[in-house]
Amino acid sequence: MILLPINYRAISLALFFAAGLTVPLVPAASAQDRKSVDWPEYLGGKTRNLFSPLAQITRENVAGLEVAWTFDTGEVGEYQANNLIVDGVLYTPSPSRRVLALDAATGRELWHWDPALERAGKGGGRQRGLVFWRSKDGAERRLFTGVGGYLFALDPGTGGVIRGFGKDGAVDLASGLNTPGVIWNDSLILGGMGGKGAVRSLDVRTGEQKWIFNLIPQPGEVGYDTWPKDAWKSATGLMPWCGQSLDEARGIVYVATKTAEPDFYGGARKGSNLFANCIVALKAETGERLWHFQLVHHDLLDKDLPCPPVLLTVTHGGKKIDAVAQGTKHGRLFVFDRVTGEPLWPIEEKPVLASTLRGEEAWPTQPFPTKPAPLMRQEYTEADASNISPETHQMTLDRIRASPNVGPFPAPSLNESVMFPGFDGGMEWGGGAADPDGVYYVNVNEIPWLLQMVETRRADGTPLVPGEKDFMIFCAACHGLDRAGNVAAGFPSLLDVAKRKTRAEIEQITRQGGGRMPNYAAMPEGQRTAILNYVLNEPVSASRKEEGAAAPATPDAKSPAVETPPDYAFAGFRRWQDKDGYPAIKPPWGTLNAVDLNTGEIKWKVPLGEYPELTARGIAPTGTENYGGPVVTAGGLIFIGASADETFRAFDKDTGKVLWKAALPFSGNATPSTYMVDGRQFVVISAGGGKSGRPAGGKLVAFALPK
Repeated sequence: MILLPINYRAISLALFFAAGLTVPLVPAASAQDRKSVDWPEYLGGKTRNLFSPLAQITRENVAGLEVAWTFDTGEVGEYQANNLIVDGVLYTPSPSRRVLALDAATGRELWHWDPALERAGKGGGRQRGLVFWRSKDGAERRLFTGVGGYLFALDPGTGGVIRGFGKDGAVDLASGLNTPGVIWNDSLILGGMGGKGAVRSLDVRTGEQKWIFNLIPQPGEVGYDTWPKDAWKSATGLMPWCGQSLDEARGIVYVATKTAEPDFYGGARKGSNLFANCIVALKAETGERLWHFQLVHHDLLDKDLPCPPVLLTVTHGGKKIDAVAQGTKHGRLFVFDRVTGEPLWPIEEKPVLASTLRGEEAWPTQPFPTKPAPLMRQEYTEADASNISPETHQMTLDRIRASPNVGPFPAPSLNESVMFPGFDGGMEWGGGAADPDGVYYVNVNEIPWLLQMVETRRADGTPLVPGEKDFMIFCAACHGLDRAGNVAAGFPSLLDVAKRKTRAEIEQITRQGGGRMPNYAAMPEGQRTAILNYVLNEPVSASRKEEGAAAPATPDAKSPAVETPPDYAFAGFRRWQDKDGYPAIKPPWGTLNAVDLNTGEIKWKVPLGEYPELTARGIAPTGTENYGGPVVTAGGLIFIGASADETFRAFDKDTGKVLWKAALPFSGNATPSTYMVDGRQFVVISAGGGKSGRPAGGKLVAFALPK
């Protein structure tokens, strides 16, 4: 607990908590009659539809919005939190994974919790939200957060760790956690990032595991035959990092999953690889699979599902249907009956390119929905060469002729190609919003990247040093083949890492994950040790040779299915930009879209974001790369930051017209929240920047109409 100047609102809130009093959640129908309306769940609710019933702020008065309060976390990082507001208190995870509680009406700090004081140590890296739980009788409350592979339970009234949860207040997940889970009765259902793929249900009081669904099937489980024999013993990836949604009335949880690893070469994981790149419907009580659909077979392009499934209701074929909509990195929207798993519109399997890499068996077809139409271009043709200047036009035209794009499913090869749609979307982790009318709103990126594989052997025939090949396969995509990193993309250099961290600290990061890095707890010890030796330029000692560290291709005794590392590695994530740093393609570079899921038709599409210097040159707003999602309200508005221009905007949800915008201290690469306290509606966004090469910080900014 920290000392603050006297704050009578904070004191009254503290007494309210201590008394065990509660405020019931507000039904949508009566929202305008209430003095307080919460935002108690990640993305607004368990359906993840980012809809608010509030309508105090409308099309007619939104131009009068002003800054109500700001709060500076004092930190710099990717501040991407969709903040919770419960009983007048705002809860946010800071860039260093501290948890802060603020008075939601004034922004004054009530308490904070610092993980550096716990066994997890100082946290870091993106954290997109928290989980709040309250017992049915209101007597118990808990706030859940993930740090360093651990899940902690905090007291929402004080920030104190609830020591009866797990072991001394925490459960070891053996997995990173950047997106919160979802509450089902007295259970917390969650995924993670890094390690073996699984969805788990934990008791909110004890932390005890109630059930687990293996996303890499074991013998006797559905999907086992879509992998090589015993792949579950060594395969990794598939963690459902982007979050889950819940049909609470039916007790069904919907899970969107990641790509299997390695992301770009699948020679050692032949088959379609269920349940990678799937939407999976499970019974929330037991974890039993109800249905699934794989949106990408045997993924070779890092096309993990980037956002939680969105639950909504539509009118289809003359009747109401409860549906689930899933966005993809290639800008397509798949829509299913959420009970049966039947698609609302036919999905066609179409042929895609075969692979030319030795040992690779790319899947011959991929699924394409017939409706809705793609929300972005599906290929980069010569007609898409940039038109912002004659020089840039010729440069992009020359490159696309030399490194042609072949649509959303190229087969990785030794030849460079333009990857478009790009690696970061299409849709991204911000996800989409849906209103009660069945209209889905989502922001989309149209940024080209470059795709190329390299051989993991020297041209002159000299052998690689121990660990080098595995570094190329598992690490070089982010940190570079030369280990120099990619600072603009958020990947640090490893050339001097020994000067900044001890070996023990680095080993801990590889096991638990940190920042943008997933954990590799499931990697055989000898393999991980050899990579660390290579990164740190340490010789392999005789004792380590005896432990198997000198030969990363040799299976660990506990992992008999580990195979010889492949002959190819990904050359790294590289955006394709012109000499001035703009996307090397004709605009738009980022858009906001409205799709009527009753009909499957796109209602409107508008640019999202702009570069003032280009606008000053007479170029129409281009849109920018964007991260973070929209919120749609009963007031007829869409609120969204996301763009790379430090601007927060409100759009008319029916037309896509910009009705209001305000400057932010840093880009709002987070999904906003909206709530009401004491009869006043607020809209708040975490402004942390740091994406798209923009300045970074860590501030909260709340807006409201004048009192």
